[in-house]
Amino acid sequence: MNLKSTIGIAILVLSSLLAFGQNKIVDKQNCRPGESVEYCTHHKKMNEILANPEFNKQYLKDQEELKLEVQNHQKSGTTEKATVYKIPVVFHVLHNGGVENISREQILDQLAILNRDYRMLNSDINTVSAPFNTVVADVEIEFVLATIAPNGQCFSGITRTLSSLSYDGSSGAAQANAIKYGNDVAKQNWPTNQYLNIFVCGDLGNAAGYTYNPSGGSYDMAGYNSIWISHNYVGSIGTSSVYTSRAMTHEVGHWLNLDHTWGGTNDPNVACGDDSVSDTPFTKGANLVCDVNSNTCNDLASGGTSSWTYDVIDNVENYMEYSYCSKMFTQGQKTRMRAVLTSAQNIAGRKNLVSTTNLNTVGANGLPTICKADFNANKTILCVGDSIVVTDATYNKVTSWSWTATGAVPSTSSLQNPVFKFNTPGTYSITLNASDGVTSKSLTKTNYITVLPSTSNVGLPYYENFETYTSLPTSNNWVTYNSSGNNTFDLYTGAGSSGQKCLKLGNFQEVGTNVDELYSYPLNLSGLTNTDIVTFTYRYSYRKVNAADNEALKFYVTQDCGSNWSMRKSVSGASLSNVTSASAWSPTQASDWVTVHVTNIPSSYFVDGFRYKFRFEGNGGNNIYLDEFNLYKGAASSTPVVLGINDLATESVFNVYPNPADEELNVEFSVSTEQEIVVGISDVSGKIVKTNLIKAAVGSNLVVLPTEELKSGLYFLTIQNGNSTQTKQIVIK
Repeated sequence: MNLKSTIGIAILVLSSLLAFGQNKIVDKQNCRPGESVEYCTHHKKMNEILANPEFNKQYLKDQEELKLEVQNHQKSGTTEKATVYKIPVVFHVLHNGGVENISREQILDQLAILNRDYRMLNSDINTVSAPFNTVVADVEIEFVLATIAPNGQCFSGITRTLSSLSYDGSSGAAQANAIKYGNDVAKQNWPTNQYLNIFVCGDLGNAAGYTYNPSGGSYDMAGYNSIWISHNYVGSIGTSSVYTSRAMTHEVGHWLNLDHTWGGTNDPNVACGDDSVSDTPFTKGANLVCDVNSNTCNDLASGGTSSWTYDVIDNVENYMEYSYCSKMFTQGQKTRMRAVLTSAQNIAGRKNLVSTTNLNTVGANGLPTICKADFNANKTILCVGDSIVVTDATYNKVTSWSWTATGAVPSTSSLQNPVFKFNTPGTYSITLNASDGVTSKSLTKTNYITVLPSTSNVGLPYYENFETYTSLPTSNNWVTYNSSGNNTFDLYTGAGSSGQKCLKLGNFQEVGTNVDELYSYPLNLSGLTNTDIVTFTYRYSYRKVNAADNEALKFYVTQDCGSNWSMRKSVSGASLSNVTSASAWSPTQASDWVTVHVTNIPSSYFVDGFRYKFRFEGNGGNNIYLDEFNLYKGAASSTPVVLGINDLATESVFNVYPNPADEELNVEFSVSTEQEIVVGISDVSGKIVKTNLIKAAVGSNLVVLPTEELKSGLYFLTIQNGNSTQTKQIVIK
């Protein structure tokens, strides 16, 4: 079988092994003290992929080649008088909109730590214990952010991909492919013989990080020539810490063909092992703490490749250990790592990676220049009198900034990260002109800032069915947000729930994970009292494409103009719809719509300037439609959404969940006509402790009841219209 076929089989095997091998079973002896993740699963991943005979054959051949390369280095002395190799790096951040979407500052901190450790510039190198203080090594390898993507586009060295797979560590190949086809720079393969691809994720199947020893000639970024790392093991700031900051140093060591100091075939504390490096002694790898006097193996009696002429303590301070105090590589490890970069066979493409030609191609050689002006504001929807911080994101070099912000005070600035205040409602643009001293780049974000009025003349009862609109009017302060630059919420004619118009999000055949939001204009609820109860209802129509689709529609409210949002309801997965449609979905009848009744809006939100928003989290599903937003107080409302009365549906469609309940209870039922339904909760004595009057719409209805104020115990939930009553037993936790 030829090499190409071997590599193809290996990739297929790797994909399945990545899916199989990453599970939620934690091997505690592979964890450092106080941690609930395995520090590194490199040796386990290697054992899995080496189970494939063809890959194993190629790997053993590559290792023999690298062994000869090490010997050549040792004979020629090139390790002592070496060229400094530069490795072009790309950090691919796979996130789901949470803390795992780490900052550029945290990534740059990690890059600095790599360069410090691999150039022996760490201050703790001076504290290495004897006898290892005589074999510490400046590896003479440096790491540089690439600045040119595979499509030739200038970029910052960082890509970001929004996907729920960030926290699904069951398949590293799936995570890599999500980045490959969904990142914000170049949706294509980032060849591993051109870039060191580092995938930053939320979960890696309970591992802090892992990678594979170099082998073969496959350069697909979803294969075995990249590094996976958990976000809280990147750098020493942000979501990480000093304690976890050297995990990347450890993983890059594996990527450069180092094993754990105890070898590549066993977990820590299993058996004395050999890492094929002459100046690292044999060890069981038992050092999960910094015991510099540990001696788990008799070095002289162990055989193998050790060059020590006497029994020696464990090298617990080595970066390829698990101890608290890793701070060094040895001269032998340096030779082994550099051999990968000089191999005549270009094993795993590493020699090409550090070549001058490739460094020029990916923009990792020479002094950086300004490439693109960019910036971000900490918020883009404000109220009158609010201020924003605009953060410069220009790359890759900038020495001066010139800002213009229309409608702001001040309207200009030369600071890198200025603060602008907006005192007048409207929509405003911001322009940045950045320079590196020779070249300038400009960027204008048109209509970037929306300033809402501080008060509203729209009060209760409130009803919006979009029938009078010809488009979704931004002048009326409706605001949409789309994470991926594709379809967003917009006015749709021909499929309203009771009329001809509604809002539609064209989610059908959208690729990857997409987040879309719809923000309302302000409402005035300041006339309500603390004892008043309000209900917000909305209608949606949605179908899945596949039964396994898991998309979500979430509803939020704010009382401070959007500085803080509180989620009041989330409907997802089968609850959003358990019906599929292989074609683009469009509702055709009243029963295609579901009405959601939100009753858990507390009095703290009864302010002038109350707003709400919808957030749809799509993942390759189908279209969704929204209509008939209705906010009313208590039982009384003069809005046209409140109509007829009668015919409560049968108990078979009366559903209550979760049961037991903690903070909220969902009551689901269907009616054949529009009517008023009383939903109540009573205790075991029959005392009514909560009641809500709901304006039920034709078809499915979902009522959200807050329960956090109820004591734990047994209750009864009743839905009633006229003389028809149905009751179910519920438990409050």
